[in-house]
Amino acid sequence: MKTTLLVIGKTDKDFVIKGIEEYQKRLIHYMPYEMKIIPDIKNTKNLSEQQQKQKEGELILAQVKSGDLLILLDEGGKEFSSTDFSQYIEQKMLSGVKNLIFVIGGPYGFSPEVYKQAQGKISLSKMTFSHQMIRMIFTEQLYRAMTILRNEPYHHV
Repeated sequence: MKTTLLVIGKTDKDFVIKGIEEYQKRLIHYMPYEMKIIPDIKNTKNLSEQQQKQKEGELILAQVKSGDLLILLDEGGKEFSSTDFSQYIEQKMLSGVKNLIFVIGGPYGFSPEVYKQAQGKISLSKMTFSHQMIRMIFTEQLYRAMTILRNEPYHHV
């Protein structure tokens, strides 16, 4: 199963980039993984929140193919412990999903069309993190899930 993290806009904080790269390097030993970047929308000052969500939604949905499983990283989503998240990932792997796509939306969230197309929502915490930090946190949690499934000691560190 290939796992993709779809994000809006480039990561511009150096320490976040280094963290993401570290966990991506670790993850490739377990599964195909990539972070795809959708470029920021231009001229957002001239757009309402709804228009911005709409444009971002179109770009997100353009990345989703038939048969892909689309999961939104959303504050209203289901919360998991790290162990429960590893079981969630394992269940997706065993169910025959070929491409699992997780999405971090833009600053205003997702358009109604993206919510409608999604097959699930996950919240990484009740706390609010920057969109930049969530990229690193999610990648680390996915790596942690894989080490849990392999009974490797990382989770207990």
